[in-house]
Amino acid sequence: MYIPQAFSSQDPAALDRLAAYSAFGTLVSQLGGSPCVSHLPVLYRRTEGRVTLTGHWARANPQWREIEGQRVLFILHGPHAYISPRWYLEPEKNVPTWNYAVAHVYGRVRVIHDVAQLERIVAALAAQYEADAPEPWRFEDTGEAGRARLKDIVGFELAAEEVEVKLKLNQNHVEGNVQGAIDGLRGVGSAETLAVAEWMEEALRTRRLQRNT
Repeated sequence: MYIPQAFSSQDPAALDRLAAYSAFGTLVSQLGGSPCVSHLPVLYRRTEGRVTLTGHWARANPQWREIEGQRVLFILHGPHAYISPRWYLEPEKNVPTWNYAVAHVYGRVRVIHDVAQLERIVAALAAQYEADAPEPWRFEDTGEAGRARLKDIVGFELAAEEVEVKLKLNQNHVEGNVQGAIDGLRGVGSAETLAVAEWMEEALRTRRLQRNT
């Protein structure tokens, strides 16, 4: 991934934040000599500095058949938004751009067929995404028909070997431009633009702290 120095982050917390924002990502591998892509939710774990992503495919998805042994890519997508030059101090000297946060996680995949492990994966995914429900659905409460569906999936665990995090948040602009873009995004008011504004504001605070230390 092309990452200018101003947009590169080596902070593990940035990856954690991206996974917390959305752990529905993009898994890229090779199948029959061509790129193969799946869009999947994953369980993100960082244990003693080791990052793993766990999830599952539909068994009918052929991606799992050739993936073991490959170096694969999983993309975590953060918030993104259009940035108008009219929000800058000197609009006539600038052009439109797009701000975003993204992470590329490279590693090797272990394919999982064991039924007990598949059950734990499905139960953990459900627990994560049902956490705010007043009466959460639990895999543990499902009947035999639900458990029988486990034969229709294949699990995986991706152990990260390399991580790239890109936070493109106007760090290459003067503070007045950054603040103008933050205000402009808040004026648009969508969930996505508000999220980008929040990430930009945090990056601006960090920039100011670094300048004053």
